[in-house]
Amino acid sequence: MHIDIHEQSEDRLTRLVKHAVAGEEIILDSNRKPIAKLVPLKHKNRKQPRLGGQWKGKVKIAEDFDELPNSFMAFFCSGNE
Repeated sequence: MHIDIHEQSEDRLTRLVKHAVAGEEIILDSNRKPIAKLVPLKHKNRKQPRLGGQWKGKVKIAEDFDELPNSFMAFFCSGNE
């Protein structure tokens, strides 16, 4: 939303802040040139809860994932550095 600062009165500020807090980007302009952006503050103590399951069905783990190749184990057992 673009707002011309010369056309706005102080009583509309509350509505603009409510729009910004709701996630809308408010651009203030003067003579059709952007001069400021109204955005909500992000509080450090207001973390969004983590959601799981975003990768469900997208990742496949091979059946032999936990098996180590013999050559790999031989390297460690032979004392090579």
